[in-house]
This record gives sequence, structure tokens and C-alpha cells, in this order.
Amino acid sequence: MASLPQHAAAPPWLAGLNPPQQRAVLTTEGPVLILAGAGTGKTRALTARLAHILFSRLAWPSEVLAVTFTNKAAREMRHRMEVLVGDMAEGLPWLGTFHAIAARMLRRHAGLVGLDSNFTILDTDDQLRLLKQVIAEAGLEEKRWPAKQLASHIDRWKNRGETPAQVPPGEAASFGEGRGGALYARYQERLAALNAADFGDLLLHMLTIFDQHPDVLEDYRRRFKYIMVDEYQDTNIAQYRWLTLLAATRRNIACVGDDDQSIYSWRGAEVANILKFEKDFPGAVVIKLEQNYRSTPHILAAANGLIAHNKGRIGKALFTDQPGGEVVKIIGVWDGPEEARLVGDAAERLAREGASLNDMAILVRAQFQTRAFEDRFVSIGLPYKIIGGFRFYERAEVRDALAYLRIVTSPNDALAFERIVNTPKRGLGDKALGKLHALARAMDRPLPQAAAALVETDELTPAARRALKGFLADIARWRDQAEALNHAELARVILEESGYIAMWQAEKSVEADGRVENLIELTRAMEDYPSLTAFLEHVSLVMDNDASDASEKLTIMTLHAAKGLEFDHVFLVGWEEGVFPSQRAMDEGGSAALEEERRLAYVGITRAKRSATIIHAANRQIYGQWTAAIPSRFVSELPPAHVEVTSTMAGGPSLWRAALANSGAGGDPFGDVSRGTGRGPGWARAAENGGMAATLGGRGRPAPIEVRASSVSVGLAGRNDVAVGSRVLHSKFGNGTVTGIDGNKLEIDFDAAGAKRVLDSFVEILGQ
Repeated sequence: MASLPQHAAAPPWLAGLNPPQQRAVLTTEGPVLILAGAGTGKTRALTARLAHILFSRLAWPSEVLAVTFTNKAAREMRHRMEVLVGDMAEGLPWLGTFHAIAARMLRRHAGLVGLDSNFTILDTDDQLRLLKQVIAEAGLEEKRWPAKQLASHIDRWKNRGETPAQVPPGEAASFGEGRGGALYARYQERLAALNAADFGDLLLHMLTIFDQHPDVLEDYRRRFKYIMVDEYQDTNIAQYRWLTLLAATRRNIACVGDDDQSIYSWRGAEVANILKFEKDFPGAVVIKLEQNYRSTPHILAAANGLIAHNKGRIGKALFTDQPGGEVVKIIGVWDGPEEARLVGDAAERLAREGASLNDMAILVRAQFQTRAFEDRFVSIGLPYKIIGGFRFYERAEVRDALAYLRIVTSPNDALAFERIVNTPKRGLGDKALGKLHALARAMDRPLPQAAAALVETDELTPAARRALKGFLADIARWRDQAEALNHAELARVILEESGYIAMWQAEKSVEADGRVENLIELTRAMEDYPSLTAFLEHVSLVMDNDASDASEKLTIMTLHAAKGLEFDHVFLVGWEEGVFPSQRAMDEGGSAALEEERRLAYVGITRAKRSATIIHAANRQIYGQWTAAIPSRFVSELPPAHVEVTSTMAGGPSLWRAALANSGAGGDPFGDVSRGTGRGPGWARAAENGGMAATLGGRGRPAPIEVRASSVSVGLAGRNDVAVGSRVLHSKFGNGTVTGIDGNKLEIDFDAAGAKRVLDSFVEILGQ
């Protein structure tokens, strides 16, 4: 059914739908892929399709499987259905998330996988507790083989629908001295003994049941006349297998998604699932929703031009009937602090012009980037909120680090002492800590004083006494060092010597990597204050910002967290190579990761309704070092007709153009980062820079800054062994002659590649 007869009155659920949306609603038979671009009304079309199936009596509510990714999306769809079909919406028992529906199925067939129907679904804390027991049972040291790391492995295997017997041998041997697969198997045994399952098991067990009990699968195939799936681009392999098994007989499956917004590979999502839909379901109808109801033409054209550089996509082009609006602004600034000042000034100007702060957002690639904006907004009194995460100084790892610093400056700070006395684990169990608290109460003294008294007694076990005594000795040593070391340097020493930074590095997860980045940013931020006391006072001011009850607040969030949201005015910050696209992502994922980073940029731009501003800095202070930065390759991929390039630096757009010529498609002085073999600016690995000290910024000071009387801009000092006319060798561009020098940046006329602008650290001097 593709269209209604012309003489028939349009049903109410079709009112206001454009022709492609109507086609998506009325094409009910056979496989359908609804390729829905950002802001194209896909939820409305999906809900109308479900209403049409029910009102047309093509199926009873219990015969439709409608799958969403989040409980919020499921609630929204059910609410819209109530508006359209009334009480009939209450009879949709199979509308919900993957996990909710799979859990309902599993409770009906739990006995087939050795569970009772009243099995418990473990939360993350219980899962980690059980994994710690499994690791200990195997005689492994949990410090070396963290439970969180094993949980990450198991989650990945379950996302792929792999039981312990199906995990590839190489991966099974990648944890626990080659025993990762055996630990996974033991974990599953322990879950069964507890009559429990984790979230990954809900689908994994159902796949096992479908494989081993064809009659159960056939029953569900007969039951579901229609299957509808939202956000299909975010499905993992297990979800994909579950859906394709259920849809194999009737083939009435409609998947709604956008290959250009697949940004969750780190959670197991496989963009290939949507790209191969037509191969999986021959004869499938592909319907493209391309009319955007959110953004202006310039914003959409910029997004279209950017995403067109991806090879792994089906292809579509968003358009709108709205008037032209503003072009996308691209602004080059000198450094991170100037970036924060510029955004703050722009937000205040928009507010004076009548815009609401609630309609403004700053989108960052990584959590550590929020710190500079938070500090700036507190200083100018601009209300803000963090969405999808904690404010910088509220994050657990930052609060832990601050507790270490507080105990150095305030010896009797009991709250700080309690927070870190066993973080990381020092072998001080609940009994030892209980005795410590009891003594503090009996003495009516702070915990640190009680601890000093306790280690001189035999109340604790020898191991616990040694651990506590060693911790007290560490604090005393750091307090002595505070007189000789710069406070930022002291923080780095403490985080290294305490084992705190090593604790997060051992976890080897995306979340842990982000925590390490936040700790690095914390120590860098300290360099802006004259003393540790001044810095801690500043933190207190920032934290007090939450006391503001301002009704309007500017939003700061990551690009990942922004998916599905929209704002009138969007600031996209930190668009430099190594920051965005993320160097770490490309190192680990190569060209596939680069395409996902580009999709993330596309998502960011399409959040904007009225204006989008992209900002990149010429210099970043990363790992405690001032480093020259080059604009993101994504900047060079934006169509010139739809962007306006400006710069706050001397040289303006011409300087930006010169730097841009050496980034992205125009050349890459950092190596072939698109294949993960290069290094972005300043993002060198710890092993390449002297280990842990380099990870936290080392003991180096920021590079010298040269101020030129003839210019308001400043530049990083360059090498003194290169001059105009020098012959040099570049690993990518070959031999060339230096024609100009700007700090640590060289203008070089390469024999084969022509004129390029590169950093002096990437060339070898051949002679004059």
C-alpha cells in the first residue's frame, strides 16, 4: 500500500505530512528503510505509520513489535499514539526498548537457559562486584586486572552476540594472563547460580533460545505481523541478529535511521547494519526524508557538504523551505582562553538582543574542554549548566584530586582524608576504616590525627598498619615538597606517586581515558593561579555557581550528548586536528573512526536552528605544554559559499587559509592521521615523552612566547637552526627550501609538493 486513492479523505494521522513522510506511513508491506535525516520529523512519521497499521486493521496492537533505544523515546511514542488512537495505545504490549522487550521474552522462556522466570537483572555495581569475585577466585590481582576492564570485554562480546564458546581465541586471551574467555564462562556460571542476568544477557539468551529452539522463534515470527525499529543506525550485532531472525518470514520490517548520525561505535553500534539493509532484505523500499524543519539553508548546506566526504553512507541531502538565514561562522582565535572569552561575549550579546540563554549551547568533543568555559562564565556571571555529565569540578576524579591537594594544605581536613585514604585501594578494608572512625570519635579528633595515633598501636593488622603508615608518610612528604615545588607540579607529583593516575590508566576504557584527560586539564588549570590556596578558593567559587537559581542557563555538553536535541544558537569549539577529529579515536580506529568523527561533526552542525559558530585555536596548552594547533580538516571540507571565515589574530583569514592549506585534504604535517599512523599536535603518548610525568604535563614549563611590537598577535618561539633559504627534508612532502618563518611555523617551497606551511619540529635541516 503506497498511496491513498485521490477521492479518499486523508486520515487524521496523515495531516501535515509531506509526500515522503506519507509514503513512509502507507508503504506497509515488505521491508522498508526510512532514511530520516536530522530534523526531518521521523518520530512523527513512525508514529503515524503505527497508527495507520492499527486503524486500517492490518494488525492488532499485540501483533506489532515497535522497538526504540531509550525509555524516553518509548514514552514519547506511546504518548503520541494515545493522542492519535486513544485507548488502543494501551494495548501495545510490544512497544519498548530492546532490553525491555527482550526481558519480557526471556521471562517467558527462562527455563530454556537455566533460569527461573523471576530472575534478577543485575545493575552495574552488582555486576562489578560479581566480576571481582570471579577474578579473585582465579587467583588474579584485581589491581592488575580490573573488574571494569573485564566488564568492558564481556559487554563487547555480548554486544556481538557471542557466548563464551564463541569468543575469538585471540580476544579471549587478551585479559587475565590469557584467561579472559574462561573468566567470562565462569561469570556466566555464577550468574546462573544466582538466577541472575546482566543487561547484555537479555538479548544474548534470546539469541541462544532462538538458535536452539526453532519452535520458539517460529511462534514469535507468527505473532509479529509488523516490526518497526527506531534509530536503526545505532543497533549492535546482537540487536541486528535478533531483529533479522524475527523478520525473516513475513519481512514486514520498517527501520528508521540515519547512517549520517551513527556515532556510537564505542558502545557497540555498527553503522554497517543500516548500510547493508537492502542486501539483507532484497527488494526493500528505501524512503528518504530530506526536508528539514529545524535549520536554515546555510546550516544545512554546510552539513551536507561536510558529510559528503564520507564514503560509507547511502547518501541524501537535507533541504528546507526556510529563508536563507546566517552563514556558518568559522572563527580562528589565538588560544583556549580567548575561545572562552569570545563565546561568553557572543552569548551576552545574543542575550541583549533578546535571545534566551536556554536556546544557546556549547558543544565540545571531550569533557575536559568544559573547564575553560565554566571558569570564564563564573568570572563574568553568565549562568550555565552541564548536560550529560557533571560540572568539571564535580567529576569524581577531579574531586579525588582536589581532596589530595586539600589534605596537603589542611592537615586536619577529615572529609578529604576520608575520601582518599583508600583511593586507590591500599588494603584498608572496612574493619580497618571502622577502627579508624571509632578512634577519631573516642579521641574527639579529626581522622588524620586519629590515623597517626592508630599506626602506633597494634589495633590494625600488620598489612593495614603498613598501608596507613605509608599513606601518612606520603602526605608528610608532599607537604614538605609543597615548599619547593610549583603547586601545579606538586599536583602532578601527588597524582603519580599516589598511584591515582595509574589506577585509571590500568582500567583501559573510554571512560577512564576521559578521566585521565580531566586530571591533565586540572593540573594545567592550576598554572593560571599564583598559589594552591588561590586555586582552591577559585574552585569554591565555581562550585558555588550552582546556587544560582537563574531561570535561563546556557548549555554546555558533548557532541555525543547533543544528539536528538536542538538549539537556536550553537557554538562548536575546539575544531583542531587532534582535538576534533580526536587523535585517540583515529589512532585506534583508522579511517572508520575518521568517518565517525565526521558524522559527529555533522550531528553538531545540525543541532543549530538559527546560527552555528565553529571556533578553532592556533595554540592549545595541552599536557602542560603550549602547542601550535592546525584547524580541523572538517573546517576545510565545509562549502565556502555557506561559511564566513574570520580571525581574531593578526593576518586574519589569510593566516587561517595558510594554516588550513596544511590540514585535512590540503596536506597533513602530522602524518597520515586518517589511517591512525600520525600524531596530532601535542597529543603524544606518555611512552614517547618519558612516561607518567609526560602524561600529566611533565616538569616542563610552557614554551616561550614572543611578543611582536608590530602585531597584536603572539607566536611560539621556533628553532634557531633554521633560516630563510635553508634546505630541509619533510617526511611527507620531501625536500624543500624555507621561504618564510613565523615563530615555530615555516613557509616552505617543496620541490614536488609546492608551497606548504608546516611546524619546524617536523623537518630535518639539510643545509643552507
